[in-house]
Amino acid sequence: MNKKYIAEAIGTAVLVILGCGTAMLVGCDAANGGGYILTALAFGLTIVAMAYSIGNISGCHINPAVSLGVLLTGGMTTGEFIGYVISQCVGALCGSAVLAAIFGLGHVTDMTGGFGANGLAGVNGNVLAGLLVEIVLTFIFVLAILGVTSKKANHGSFGGLVIGLTLVVVHILGIGLTGTSVNPARSFGPALFAAFNGNAAPLGALWVFIVGPMAGAALAATAYKALEKK
Repeated sequence: MNKKYIAEAIGTAVLVILGCGTAMLVGCDAANGGGYILTALAFGLTIVAMAYSIGNISGCHINPAVSLGVLLTGGMTTGEFIGYVISQCVGALCGSAVLAAIFGLGHVTDMTGGFGANGLAGVNGNVLAGLLVEIVLTFIFVLAILGVTSKKANHGSFGGLVIGLTLVVVHILGIGLTGTSVNPARSFGPALFAAFNGNAAPLGALWVFIVGPMAGAALAATAYKALEKK
């Protein structure tokens, strides 16, 4: 198997384990604001760690929305894109399986009630509001990635840090609204395992966290290409 695909699977698994695992452990409700910050930092710092460990192998997308942005700006082929997305989804499932084992064997309470899966409770179940949140946050995140990784960028070795901090910021706003997906694979794995454990709500809303991030990524790629033109 292509080493890039293996790297993407590993990176996505680590993101789910550390990001969603932190959310499961500390909770992400309005009465527990500290949980917001811890979860946001867990996702962002994981991206930083993965960027500096597998970035030189696969580019460290670990997110179908990021891969779509790279595809639309000419950074990868359609075949590579498909391989990346499959690998990311497999990684998300593996990461969720690890969390199921840890929390099950250790009899640890899942404070989120659903493997850190995304939902619409923060927007009172309003699908349009949830879509808008995910489109806007993913647009910001992917636009930052495209700018930082551009050949014209001059960020030296700080690119991974910038991307990770951007993910922290979008999580700080988005956690209380949708749980912050901006990553269809990250939403897919936990939603499926939540359904296996009797909580079908995240799976029912999963399409929002696929369509929203992918639409936001497409808009970011379109905007970046327009802005980058001389």
